[in-house]
Amino acid sequence: MDVQDIKNRFGIIGGSPLLNRAIDIARQVAPTDMSVLITGESGSGKEVFSHIIHQISARKHGSFIAVNCGAIPEGTIDSELFGHEKGSFTGAHEARKGYFEVANGGTIFLDEVAELPLGTQARLLRILESGEYLRVGSSKVQKTDVRIIAATNVDVYNRVKSGKFREDLYYRLNTVPLRIPALQERKEDIYLLFRKFSADFSDKYRSPGIQLDNEAIQLLTNYSWPGNVRQLKNIAEQVCVLEKDRNVTAQALMNYIPNEGGSNLPMAINNNNKEDFSERDILYKVLFDMKKDMMDLKKLVAEIIQSGGNTSHIMAENPHYINQLYQDVDPEMSHENTLTIKKPSQNAPVDYNYTHDAEEVEESLSLIDKESDLIKKALKKHKGKRKFAAQELGISERTLYRKIKELNLN
Repeated sequence: MDVQDIKNRFGIIGGSPLLNRAIDIARQVAPTDMSVLITGESGSGKEVFSHIIHQISARKHGSFIAVNCGAIPEGTIDSELFGHEKGSFTGAHEARKGYFEVANGGTIFLDEVAELPLGTQARLLRILESGEYLRVGSSKVQKTDVRIIAATNVDVYNRVKSGKFREDLYYRLNTVPLRIPALQERKEDIYLLFRKFSADFSDKYRSPGIQLDNEAIQLLTNYSWPGNVRQLKNIAEQVCVLEKDRNVTAQALMNYIPNEGGSNLPMAINNNNKEDFSERDILYKVLFDMKKDMMDLKKLVAEIIQSGGNTSHIMAENPHYINQLYQDVDPEMSHENTLTIKKPSQNAPVDYNYTHDAEEVEESLSLIDKESDLIKKALKKHKGKRKFAAQELGISERTLYRKIKELNLN
């Protein structure tokens, strides 16, 4: 059975080289009894590959049991996997077989295997090494012949380094690593998958077919798809059910694709240092605002000097600057901290290279003060609504919450 035969049999759509490579590895490892560790993002189709391996193996007539390790409470997972004896714990009214006993001669798929408790990991390691295990509350050794396929969407080796996953178990499970590419890495397959899903849902709901224009196809292709194939299928179903116009434009399609991070761009920006970017962004904004304020102030001072201290016409000609200055000044600011301009005598010559004897104000150049001031203004402008204040500042809500806490602005 070659790669195309497997695609036809299991309904896999796409011609990406990464996808073909993953199918080829699954095809080669299936006839063996080697354990396989499938890695990939959530929604990328890891369970599909576990079915492929089981169905084209010698165990295809045996049981196939899929277990989500992250969904079973820590206190009961040993009982679920290995079984228990009657009276072994409160509520154990009768003996029960575990998954490894039920699936004897078949395959067990352990999804989210990185979530297993350390004690359960030790029991699983014993099965991988010798096929032996103990029921909870029993001292009698049980034997099982089960092939284990594990899957995870996290970096297991990082868990090993942090002491949350056994290193020996990691190497036993990772005999054959199988990585499923994310949908973002299979851009050439995205439109093919959408067409397949939309055709299936049109048949299911007995509705006319969906057609995308070129811009909509481009939007679909450029989106990051954090939920991978599962998310694409979900959106295809929504479009088939809700869209009245069956010729879908990019503008219509944007109503179904999440607008990530408050951005107006149809394509998500891959920013692994989102917090650092937000810090830099607000720093630039503070510096640019400081520079603009200084330029405005210099312009007003120069005009006052040239007019011999007559400010009436200057205030009339520059209402925007004056209003802004009034808004920035604290009404309760003491008289000693305000700027005083002395009007020169009419007979006195105006020295444009002068050293004025007006009381000087030392402006705070602290970035922290400017940052705090900007945040206060944004919150005041949007009446305390932090979501809109964050958008005004060009930062995430998370960064705004942290800044409010750091600067004690509550």
